[in-house]
Amino acid sequence: MSGKRVSIGARPSQPAMDADAWVQERGAPETPEKVQRLTVDVPASLHRKIKAAGALEGRTISEIVRDLLIQKYGNH
Repeated sequence: MSGKRVSIGARPSQPAMDADAWVQERGAPETPEKVQRLTVDVPASLHRKIKAAGALEGRTISEIVRDLLIQKYGNH
């Protein structure tokens, strides 16, 4: 082992805040409406097509499906 020394900084003067306070402080975006999870079974070939399209567009499958549902049924 080498003789290199590493100094450790001083102890923080304030206690760390809890996770909920941290999220609120950093201004997490508010969701205007409660979000519900929707599980849909699709054939593997369709899943691959959606995933490939998302990769090309830089979007997730969730974003693509959500946009399609909004187009069909509206946002309300």
